[in-house]
Amino acid sequence: MSKERARRRAEREAEQARQAALHAEREARLARRRECVGRITALLPGRPVRIAVQGGIMARRRRAQNGLVAVLFFIVQAIAWLLWSSWTTRLGVFVLSVLFVPLFVTLVFDRRS
Repeated sequence: MSKERARRRAEREAEQARQAALHAEREARLARRRECVGRITALLPGRPVRIAVQGGIMARRRRAQNGLVAVLFFIVQAIAWLLWSSWTTRLGVFVLSVLFVPLFVTLVFDRRS
């Protein structure tokens, strides 16, 4: 009986040693990763870089026009979805809308460059 207990205890201790080795390896890997990330983040600037948004009259007008075009595009798509139940018709309206948006923008807003 004591030989059996000694064998089981040895198996438990061996399993605990294996688990401890795995845990130590995992911790070492995480420590190396943290160190690497720390070195990389030390090179980055301390505060986030702000991307400036153009605030002039032309920029505001362009944003308003782009918003209008987007709203009109979605209205056309919603009307197509409500009027027709055929998927091919809906897809056709979508493709034609995508193709005609640049033409519409160029003709209506005079964006020839």
